[in-house]
Amino acid sequence: MVTKLTDVAELAGVSPTTVSRVINKKGYLSEKTIKKVKDAMQELGYKPNTLARGLQGKSPQLIGLIFPNISHIFYAELIEYLEQELFNQGYKTIICNSQQDSAKEREYLEMLTANQVDGIISGSHNLGISDYNRVGAPIISFDRNLAPDISVVASDNFAGGVLAAQTLKQTGCQKPIMISGNDDSSSPTSNRQLGFSSVFPDAPVFHLSSDFSAIRKEMEITKLLDEVQPDALFASDDLTAMLVMKIAQTKGLTIPQDLKVIGYDGTNFIENYVPQLATIKQPLRDIAKLTVELLLKKINGQEVPPGIYKLPITLLPGKSI
Repeated sequence: MVTKLTDVAELAGVSPTTVSRVINKKGYLSEKTIKKVKDAMQELGYKPNTLARGLQGKSPQLIGLIFPNISHIFYAELIEYLEQELFNQGYKTIICNSQQDSAKEREYLEMLTANQVDGIISGSHNLGISDYNRVGAPIISFDRNLAPDISVVASDNFAGGVLAAQTLKQTGCQKPIMISGNDDSSSPTSNRQLGFSSVFPDAPVFHLSSDFSAIRKEMEITKLLDEVQPDALFASDDLTAMLVMKIAQTKGLTIPQDLKVIGYDGTNFIENYVPQLATIKQPLRDIAKLTVELLLKKINGQEVPPGIYKLPITLLPGKSI
């Protein structure tokens, strides 16, 4: 079994960040702490990762990207834009796929810290505030509240929910519903629900866990359509909206006559391959550009006030409404 930095930290009774600082000779540490770490490394036979240390004291010019599902159409496109933007600025990327797993997310954070990356962009959040506060590298978040001091870049989720609801309202629907992901009020994405509900205060909102398999999700949506029989549906992401359309059509429902559907994300994939889906478009290229811009400011020691940096959304009309 390969010995990890966290094993050294546990044996020495210190944090993984302290082990990383000993390895990379960063910051002030007492001789006692240094000895404890080195003794633990020797006892465990730990060999430090030389990715960053082999660069002869120069900045590794590396940025870590942590996202919950890199195979998801939306995240894949955003990561592509982030990588392009970072490369243009002279940085290489390490892409980490957390898969909604807090243990994986923690290990990736520790790995990125150990390799002394210049900064981190995270769109994943399964950990506590303390986990992110311990990271020394500058961090910018996408669409997640990681910690009070970490700035967040997001589309205007509330305005997106309002626009989706207003668009459906203009079609004359009488029985709209919303399908959202996890019921997480701490996430900026929950504002999509708030925006929708501000227009349709009596419309029910149903949450489908991101842990559901595709089959389970299809079963839940089928059940909703059977029991609630809505005439309009707002899904908080495009893949769910596409699944709703597929299920509706297998049930003999005509879109948009029997059921109007509107999604959220508006990736290039949707524009090019599913243009019939009406959706709220996030400006992904602009989101990537702003995220990188803010991160580089932090890396260069410039002040980046904490808070949510919102970018405007637009409507892709489609034919599903």
